[in-house]
Amino acid sequence: MSLNGWGGKLHEDLVAYVKTACPDVLCLQEVTYSPTSTSEWLVYRDGDHILPQRANFFRDIADALPDHAAIFCPAAQGALWDDQRPVPSQWGLATFVHRSLPIVSQAQGFVHKTFSPDSFGDHPRSRNAHVVRVYDFDRRRYLCVAHMHGLRDPEGKHDSLERRQQARRLTELVSRVVEPEDGLIVCGDFNVEPDSETFTILADLGLFELVTTRGFQSTRTSHYVKPGRFADYMLINKKLTVLDFSVVSDPEVSDHCPLVLTI
Repeated sequence: MSLNGWGGKLHEDLVAYVKTACPDVLCLQEVTYSPTSTSEWLVYRDGDHILPQRANFFRDIADALPDHAAIFCPAAQGALWDDQRPVPSQWGLATFVHRSLPIVSQAQGFVHKTFSPDSFGDHPRSRNAHVVRVYDFDRRRYLCVAHMHGLRDPEGKHDSLERRQQARRLTELVSRVVEPEDGLIVCGDFNVEPDSETFTILADLGLFELVTTRGFQSTRTSHYVKPGRFADYMLINKKLTVLDFSVVSDPEVSDHCPLVLTI
């Protein structure tokens, strides 16, 4: 499963859904972690954009999936707000892998800028990616899973030099972990349009995309009111056989739909 969790804004529904679905691997983007906070909720403020956030969204999901190894990959630390009090909070990706699938190698790194320790930074902000290689005892094979949260450009999801660079950096990061015989899955909130050259670059890894090639018309829920219905994608290589792939529109657990793949 790949999901942009929206900082846990729809916390109750999201946690219930993740508990029930219990994916073997969960790739979660837009994750908050405020280790010094005892509050359940904080507030993100960016000009006129104000959004409630779970103070420890990472911990919430780790508690919901107690049989999974939980890995948090921070991209930046900035301030969330507890009323008028700023609270140091980290923001980034998290990967949850069921303990029946041992992680035998992994890599995390940045696809845009680098770690921002003093603030969330100016847009487009730092973005990172995480890759895990696991062993599947049932199938006697290795599987490599990678995800990223692509940069957000206030001017839109068009191709740019920065987006070309982030696709190349993601390709390089995956190449450090994946082996030639591995099944490979690359997913996440890419923040690009379906015709982006990002997919041409990722094709160098032998990947093909599932969302648009299987006829899905959107990866957004009713909570997203802006134009543009695509942000999230999942790509696989030909080592894998798809048993089922879905863009889950019900229940709505974020302003993004979960992408769920069964191989």
